[in-house]
Amino acid sequence: MAEIRSYPFFRHVRADASSFVLHYRGTRLRHSGRGLAFWFRPLEDSVAEIPADDRELALVIHGRSADFQDVSVQGLVTYRVLDPAKLAERVDFTVDPRTGVFLRQPLEKIAQFVSQLAQQHAADFIAQAPVRQILTENQARIRSLVEEGLARDAQLEAMGLAILGVRIISVKPCPDLEKALEAPMREKIKQEADEAAFGRRAMAVEKERAIQENELQNRIELAKREEQLIGQQGQNERRKAEEIVEAQHVTLAEEVRAQSLRAEAAAKAERMRFEAEAEGIRAVEGARVEAERERLEAQAKLPTGIMVGLALRELAGKLRRIDHLNLGPDLIGPAFVNLLEAGTQKLESGTRGK
Repeated sequence: MAEIRSYPFFRHVRADASSFVLHYRGTRLRHSGRGLAFWFRPLEDSVAEIPADDRELALVIHGRSADFQDVSVQGLVTYRVLDPAKLAERVDFTVDPRTGVFLRQPLEKIAQFVSQLAQQHAADFIAQAPVRQILTENQARIRSLVEEGLARDAQLEAMGLAILGVRIISVKPCPDLEKALEAPMREKIKQEADEAAFGRRAMAVEKERAIQENELQNRIELAKREEQLIGQQGQNERRKAEEIVEAQHVTLAEEVRAQSLRAEAAAKAERMRFEAEAEGIRAVEGARVEAERERLEAQAKLPTGIMVGLALRELAGKLRRIDHLNLGPDLIGPAFVNLLEAGTQKLESGTRGK
């Protein structure tokens, strides 16, 4: 919007670079261009300001499809003023000399005009196609039709306008039809979700079954290994018992052999002892017999009286108690005689020796 300052009998206007300004005095054009600044007389002059930048226009297009269904299209059209002077001849862009605002509503008129043209081109496609095709092709098809139609429109060229681009934001049917159209897809999506859930459950059941089978297989394998272990332990125990029995047999045989050797050694030692004792006995008895023989031989040479005395001495040594002893002359007399004879003989033998 141009900036206008008021002075007595004069006004000063300053426009932005994005605005094209036309200054008329009467019917004669005094100034024209973008971003101008000049003085003018409000009672004689008139000023028009045309936007020279890109403008965006929101579109809301309503139409009825070939199957008699209401469809609404929302979009955006970008346009630009190529010839401000030509547009100013078709649309009034005069501004208030005091405030600088438009005296009419030129931008709203241009928006309405462009919107009607776009709606006309879009409605032609909507009226010739069923609603499913419109919703399927929707944005790309409608955008190309509207953009091509506006680009070929002679009225826009005559007004000095150029369409820079068309964007379609959405294409929607009426709410009831939208719900009806969405219902099968929703059901399909729900079915797919249910199938996915069932698939997950089936997969979970399959995995659970696989896990249980794996556990069962592991248990079977463990049972087999335990059976093998028990068999091996039994074999080991039997082998150990056999070894123990063999060791016991060997030990028992060795012990029996040792006992036999000890018994043989003991018997041999006993036999040797008995033989030694027998030999000793034989030696002692032999000596005793020899001594007895010699004694008997010596006694045989002795006189009878001495023999009697010796017999009495022997008898006296064996008697414990003598109650009565009778000595008569018959016994003492010969004994004394024999004793005297023996003494005489001993003395005689001693004298001869000298």
